[in-house]
Amino acid sequence: QVQLVESGGGLVQSGGSLRLSCAASGSIFSSYVMGWYRQAPGEQRELVASITRVGTINYADSVKGRFTISRDNAKNTVYLQMNSLKPEDTAVYYCNAYRFPGPGVRSDYWGQGTQVTVSS
Repeated sequence: QVQLVESGGGLVQSGGSLRLSCAASGSIFSSYVMGWYRQAPGEQRELVASITRVGTINYADSVKGRFTISRDNAKNTVYLQMNSLKPEDTAVYYCNAYRFPGPGVRSDYWGQGTQVTVSS
């Protein structure tokens, strides 16, 4: 199992920046794919960005060129640098970790979420 704790959310003006951090404990961090998801009120949770153990990265189209995901396996931490923030980025952001412990079996772990609010 892995425990995830997010930090770094807050209120920022449109065009501003925030950096989210997610500290992991309890398991071998480097074996997990790490990601950030977000959920706005009344909306489904959506993938923002993910990064594999070897550094392969995937971004949602809506954040490409503005957000950067990175991981530090030595510190068991994944980051999301968010620049040029827009009001539509307002959501609760969740850290996710997953791996496949066996064929066809996916294990997901979630943090408690951190609120990001972008004012216009």
